[in-house]
Amino acid sequence: MSEPASRLVHIVDDVPELDGVDELTMVVALTGFLDAGQASALAVQHLLDQGEGPVVATFDVDSLHDYRARRPPISFVEDHYERYEAPRLSVRVLHDTGGTPYLLLRGPEPDIRWEGFALAVREVVERLGVTRVVSLGAIPMAVPHTRPTAVTYHANDPALLTGRSVWRGEVRVPSSVQALLEVRLGEWGHPSLGYITHIPHYLAQMDYPVAALVLLEQLERGGRLTIDLTSLRRAAEGCEGEILEFLESHAEVADVVHALEQQYDTFRRAEESGASLLASDEPLPTGDDLGAQFEQFLAGLDRPDDEAEQG
Repeated sequence: MSEPASRLVHIVDDVPELDGVDELTMVVALTGFLDAGQASALAVQHLLDQGEGPVVATFDVDSLHDYRARRPPISFVEDHYERYEAPRLSVRVLHDTGGTPYLLLRGPEPDIRWEGFALAVREVVERLGVTRVVSLGAIPMAVPHTRPTAVTYHANDPALLTGRSVWRGEVRVPSSVQALLEVRLGEWGHPSLGYITHIPHYLAQMDYPVAALVLLEQLERGGRLTIDLTSLRRAAEGCEGEILEFLESHAEVADVVHALEQQYDTFRRAEESGASLLASDEPLPTGDDLGAQFEQFLAGLDRPDDEAEQG
């Protein structure tokens, strides 16, 4: 028999910041499976940079984390260890630019005991009076960075959706704890919605603030929050400039991106005309093709131009 949820989470009962709040959004953004391009991690960091509030709930990470699968970092300094970075799962109070309080659940996605974790999150939702849960995530896709960042909209109640998903029919995909949370919260009568951005899979291993910006723009709508996105917009513009500069000097990489652009445009035309989304007879570059082409790309961003050319 699994342990009660109360043993997995400790919740602060007296939270003055939440007194008199009629509507309370909780944002869920866990690192791991749904964090291509570090999009949700960058989004979370931007929210924290606006000003941190008190921690109102902490989860028992030792009961949820597989330390051998995801070993926490620690520094070795000459002859000793220090600065062990323990994994933490917590809920913190933040405020948007208008002073509206909301909650942020962040940390590594649990490796085990998903159902127990879901029950613990339910306890947080019910004891703190959360009225809406919004999850953020990102997945790698065969899409070009030169087209608008696509978003998958999802919710446990169709009335919560703030956009139209590109998906039709049923697709079986690997699950995540955020997906399970949405299902279980719906069964327990708690509204939950979320956004997943599509990251060009040749950029999935680098920081991609463009997608983080899209996530927070969607959060403003679905979470009914106001967020100052000025600095993140600057970071997104800078990232696009770096990618463009590299592509201008590496024709073979630009060819791969061009092939993805053709595939993307064909997909959109088919969707708009009502034809099959699989109508294109143009071959899509494989992951191996893209990996080979962009291995130099990822390294080149961190090297001087002359070194990148020599490589």
